[in-house]
Amino acid sequence: MHQQIDAKHLKDSFLGEELNDADIDALRSVMTIQTVSAGDFLAEEGSHDRHLYLLAQGGLEVLTLQQGEPTHIYAMAPGEFAGTRAFIDGTARSASLKAQTDSVVYCLEPGPFETLIESHPRLVYKIMRAIFRITHLNLMRMNREAQELANYVYKIGGRY
Repeated sequence: MHQQIDAKHLKDSFLGEELNDADIDALRSVMTIQTVSAGDFLAEEGSHDRHLYLLAQGGLEVLTLQQGEPTHIYAMAPGEFAGTRAFIDGTARSASLKAQTDSVVYCLEPGPFETLIESHPRLVYKIMRAIFRITHLNLMRMNREAQELANYVYKIGGRY
């Protein structure tokens, strides 16, 4: 059975927050869909895979190698996406993505996405804004976690 990209999943994601129906249709035309079984890896740390991954259904775990062992960094929920850095600048992936449950992932590659520049420049702008927003949210989350760790280590704030 051939699955199609569900416009509702796309619209309800971080990626689709600003998109209208015409934008959604144009974006769907350049995306692919991938299913991942629980326990399987979608992306491997260090690979040069340039996909931007949008979790539509299921759950993905973000892992990174610490002293040769995979270490949990974050659990993705539907609507979140991963791979912004690899998508934008082509650098190697800094983490792996592993399916926690059977999952459906929408994939976007730079080449097909860039075909929209001429025909849908406003859409490309909106997607790039969404990528910036999620990158900023991730940075704020990491800063908050670093501050909480520092508070714990130095016993600041009286909560420990």
